[in-house]
Amino acid sequence: MSPVETLLLHHEIDQLNAAYAAALDEARFDAWPDFFIPEGRYTVQARENHARGLPLALIALESQGMLRDRVYGVTQTIYHAPYYMRHVVSPAQVLGHGDDGTVRAQAHYAVFRTRPGDVSEVYNVGRYIDEIVRTDAGLRFKSRLCVYDSEMVLNSLIYPV
Repeated sequence: MSPVETLLLHHEIDQLNAAYAAALDEARFDAWPDFFIPEGRYTVQARENHARGLPLALIALESQGMLRDRVYGVTQTIYHAPYYMRHVVSPAQVLGHGDDGTVRAQAHYAVFRTRPGDVSEVYNVGRYIDEIVRTDAGLRFKSRLCVYDSEMVLNSLIYPV
């Protein structure tokens, strides 16, 4: 890749992460699965389990269909006190390219939660480890692994991080 192509790829990945965060922060959960390819995977896993190679995860979704089921669950069946989320995502670091065109990248994230009339609090902090592919619709996640550093997850993990 030329330096210009590398710079453009970084920009595209950062824009993908920004759009992803905006969709979640604006509670546009129906748009969330569209950031993934049909067989895309979404996993939320503790740092300790990831470091030890243990498969246990808080959330492990194996297709866009499972992501849509999750959206239905969090928007139609779960009742909880309302809160707002705000994602802060670092610039992406490209880790490599696969022979099939898959780009491996990572970015650090922090998610803050604010309940109406209350103070903001750190909800979840960690890093995204992504496999990204180019589609006709632009870059999409083949896999997004959210490795969280927080030892305690506040209350429960309802919305995607």
